[in-house]
Amino acid sequence: MQIAVIGGTGLIGSQVVTKLNAAGHEAVPHSQSTGIDVISGQGLDRAVAGADVVVNLTNSPTFDEASLAFFQTSMDNLLTASRKSGARHFVILSIVGVDQVPQLDYYHAKVLQEEVLKAGPLPYSIVRATQFMEFMDAVLSWTADGDTVRLPATPIQPIAAEDVADAVAEVAVGAPLNAVRNIGGPEVFSLDELGRITLSHKGDPRTVVTDPTAGMFAAVDGDVLTDRSAHLAATRYTDWLS
Repeated sequence: MQIAVIGGTGLIGSQVVTKLNAAGHEAVPHSQSTGIDVISGQGLDRAVAGADVVVNLTNSPTFDEASLAFFQTSMDNLLTASRKSGARHFVILSIVGVDQVPQLDYYHAKVLQEEVLKAGPLPYSIVRATQFMEFMDAVLSWTADGDTVRLPATPIQPIAAEDVADAVAEVAVGAPLNAVRNIGGPEVFSLDELGRITLSHKGDPRTVVTDPTAGMFAAVDGDVLTDRSAHLAATRYTDWLS
C-alpha cells in the first residue's frame, strides 16, 4: 500500500513512516523540509500522487486563534489534492475531548479540522489521542517560577508517542472508519500529581503547587481529556520515564 505521510518528519510522523515501511508498505514522509507547503499548496499534488492513503500529521505553528486559519486552509488544500490523485482514505490525528474545551483556541481549531474532514470528499478516519508523555517537560515549563511549578489538578491520561504512532499506522492501513477512534494511556493522573512524579524521577528539587488557574489546562473543566473506554496503550508513565 502506498501512503503519503504529510508532516512525516515530526515526532509522530517519523515513527509512523518507519512502522509502515517495516510492515511492508511504501510510506513516504513529506514536510516543509521536503519541499511542500500545506498553506500555499506547493508540492502537494506531487506528494500525494499515487497514494492509496494520505495521513495528515501537520500541526499549526501557533496555538492561538491563528490556528483556525491554518487547519482550514491546510485541510482544504490537502483534500483537494488527495481527491484529484485518487486517494481512497484520509487520516488525521486529533485529541481526546477536543470538542469539550471550546474556550481553547487550539482545541477549537482541531474541531474545525475534524469537521472539514467529515464534510470532505474522501473516506476518512480520525484518531484522537490523550496527552503525549513527551509534552510533560513543556507543560512544566509553562508555569515554572524559580523553585515552584504551578499546575492544576486536571485529570490526564498520558500516552507515549510511540504508542500513538502504532495506532495511527494501524488505522492507516485498515478500512476507513468514517468515525473517531479514541486511544489513551493505561493510567489516569491529576496533572499536578504527574508533575510531582516527573520532577522526582529527574531529581529536580522544584516543588509543584496545585493551582487551578495555572497554565493552558486550567481552562479544562472536569474529566474531559481522559477516556477509560478508549483503546488503551501498554506503556505506563513511570516505565516511559525510565
